[in-house]
Amino acid sequence: MAPGRKNLFTGLAVFAGGLLLWQFGLDVEIVVFTPSKIGVVMMVLGAAEALWGLYRMRTGSSAVDPGPEGRRLLPKEK
Repeated sequence: MAPGRKNLFTGLAVFAGGLLLWQFGLDVEIVVFTPSKIGVVMMVLGAAEALWGLYRMRTGSSAVDPGPEGRRLLPKEK
């Protein structure tokens, strides 16, 4: 599976998990944090990762610098 597609699916899964925590964790309180607030943070992070996956799918790049050794292997531009 392409890296962009993996990021998209992972981001959507994290977003869905955060949505569930936000929706059903409103009346639960733990000493340090509330699940609903953690759910909102997970939704933001999941949406960011899904957008990153869409960007990577759209541009077709792996967004990784090949480094000096990899640049020598790339064909020269005219």
